[in-house]
Amino acid sequence: MRMDTKTQLGKLGLFDAKVPRYTSYPTAPHFNGGVGADDFSSWIKAIPENGEISLYVHVPFCRRLCWFCACRTQGTQTDKPVVAYLETLKAELAMLGKLLPKGVRLSRLHWGGGTPTLLSPGMIDELAGAIRAIAPFTDKTEFSVEIDPNEVDGPRLDALAAAGMNRASIGVQDFDEKIQQSIGRLQSYDITRHAADEIRSRGVRSLNADILYGLPHQTNARITESVQKLLSLNPDRVALYGYAHVPWMAKRQQMIPSEALPTPQERLELFETARKLFLWDNYAEIGIDHFATPDDGLAIAQKAGRLRRNFQGYTDDTSDVLIGVGASSISRFPQGYAQNAPATGAHTGAIREGRFSVTRGHRFSADDKMRGRMIEALMCDFRIDADEITQSFDIAPAALAAMLQEVSEAFPGLLRTDQGGLFVPPAARPLTRMIARHLDAYAMDAEGHSSAI
Repeated sequence: MRMDTKTQLGKLGLFDAKVPRYTSYPTAPHFNGGVGADDFSSWIKAIPENGEISLYVHVPFCRRLCWFCACRTQGTQTDKPVVAYLETLKAELAMLGKLLPKGVRLSRLHWGGGTPTLLSPGMIDELAGAIRAIAPFTDKTEFSVEIDPNEVDGPRLDALAAAGMNRASIGVQDFDEKIQQSIGRLQSYDITRHAADEIRSRGVRSLNADILYGLPHQTNARITESVQKLLSLNPDRVALYGYAHVPWMAKRQQMIPSEALPTPQERLELFETARKLFLWDNYAEIGIDHFATPDDGLAIAQKAGRLRRNFQGYTDDTSDVLIGVGASSISRFPQGYAQNAPATGAHTGAIREGRFSVTRGHRFSADDKMRGRMIEALMCDFRIDADEITQSFDIAPAALAAMLQEVSEAFPGLLRTDQGGLFVPPAARPLTRMIARHLDAYAMDAEGHSSAI
């Protein structure tokens, strides 16, 4: 346990704190109807010619709905709705292609869900072709796909590899059978190991994995065994996420036994147990919840000061534009955020009528940009560089110093502030999201967010 972390959390009354994950600023609950399809279109047209963009494609379907998941997904046992949705994606991409300036290429491409690997090989070919038709890859494009080991086979992996997939992401959550049963996610180690081997046998060298702490029945011994099994797969990058139990928002979570969930103090111990195992195996600690091998892009970006944060978590992508395709997808532009209609039916209806389904978003103010950068710096580098902020934004050094001092005083004795800015020492880093909250100018409904620990 890092020195005095539990004691300080107890003294400050922060064990039960609920705050955003800050994958955006402002966070999605503060998006509004003031951004629509016309704004989205104009922001696309404003992308520089011959520039690079990132593209996220959302596939909201799953063969099974895992109880722990709070993502916007829907179950299907047939391919009929998936086929129809693919046609919507192709039409949406064609509309996007007509607006993109000349020479735009992809720096990143990510297929998420849901379960993208429930697409058949033919569907994978069609979707990949529709994407390349509007924005080709560069020689350094990273194309990642979320893969469910229970919903993938050789032909689908062949199609993904042929489409250019060079990074795969596998959700593990936990390998303990009792825990898997309690969260509605049965996935054996052998199936996961086989999927990892099959991915790598097709030349896909980069492998991500997700694992959760804070699950029902989870103990230090159980998470130790699961992490050791995960390490045997040799992933390049691991996301160690805290399970967000929000059954009032994600109704399927009501099937999870809340009485079996660990306490906030136990959650912190679970995180520290897993963290130490990754560090002992020579993984670099990336931000608040990621780990990477020293030669992974995230570790390299962190050392170079280029680490960034977006809706997928930490990234080394330098593109200023992320365009989301599909129902509920969120796009980020220098001007602001734009989100598609969350419901698949509403999104499909808009595309069929020849219009983008953007229903809400947020235009950045100068204050948004400044606070967003400070929060990102905290989340990525655990420090706010005063010179960077005063040189990049319209704020006087004295005003910034006062702002940072106010943040520091909320965590007495834990943070360091001086003329250089604000620094979060290792012992205080479990508090990073709570520290970021003190830079957030927007009101917050705590019930809409997950536990900070």
